[in-house]
Amino acid sequence: MSLPDNDAPARRRHPFWLAWGRLLHHRLFVSGLVLFGIILIAAVFAPYLAPTDPDKLAMRFKFLPPGADHPFGTDNFGRSLWSRVIWGARLSVLMGSAVVVLNAIFGTLVGALAGYFRWLDNPLMRVNDALMAFPAILLAIGITAVLGPSTIDAVLALAIVYIPRTARIVRSSVIVLREMEYVQAAVAAGAGHWRILRRHIMPNAMAPLIVQLSFLFAYTVLAEATLSFLGVGAVPPTPTWGNIMAEGRQYMIEAPWIITIPGVALMITVMGLNMLGDGLRDVLDPRLRIQQ
Repeated sequence: MSLPDNDAPARRRHPFWLAWGRLLHHRLFVSGLVLFGIILIAAVFAPYLAPTDPDKLAMRFKFLPPGADHPFGTDNFGRSLWSRVIWGARLSVLMGSAVVVLNAIFGTLVGALAGYFRWLDNPLMRVNDALMAFPAILLAIGITAVLGPSTIDAVLALAIVYIPRTARIVRSSVIVLREMEYVQAAVAAGAGHWRILRRHIMPNAMAPLIVQLSFLFAYTVLAEATLSFLGVGAVPPTPTWGNIMAEGRQYMIEAPWIITIPGVALMITVMGLNMLGDGLRDVLDPRLRIQQ
């Protein structure tokens, strides 16, 4: 006979499990999770779902419409659009993840330093303001034009563009939290600055940061497709949704599926991530919970 789990009620009352339970009952979050889950599964299992080489040319099969042999049809070089879209999903997820990780590290670091140390606030935020003065996509195009078109350079450009926005979100949270009574008590007790940041401030600043990063993922996927479409992102024939749509725009009349299918995949990804972000904001933002 198994012993009763006395810790089960405590685990259920833990903030993480309470938030997760609310998320699973949030229709918008669940809908976004399903939509983005489809793309994520395609990206993770791309070698098994699309075993055909996405760059394999077969000119005699070009412009085949979607059918049993080619679910998404073929493009102007006879390449399987199914394989190219699936592998494009993998690249979009990898690039989005890389930009989110870079923002989580450097955006959080800049925002925490600017928000906690008053003498660093002005110089760091003036650099932030200078970067944010430019429209995000135009700044990304300018950076990739200097660095050169490649996947890695596109990731660096998008990270540079969005780090100031993440830093501003973190800074706002830290400025509020550093004046809280429990932080002042830690200061009075002689705790060091880094201990206060690590133990008392940053754990409580995670909610807005997580929401920001979820939206940032969507912005990155859309911006990467834009850069590739304009020819300053991943270099063709790398299968990205932007590259596929750029090649298909010349054949919108005779083969509309070339530009339509990756566009739908891009729409599903961005919509799913935005729904996830809205759900996270509704559940994790304490101001919205109070209003409800």
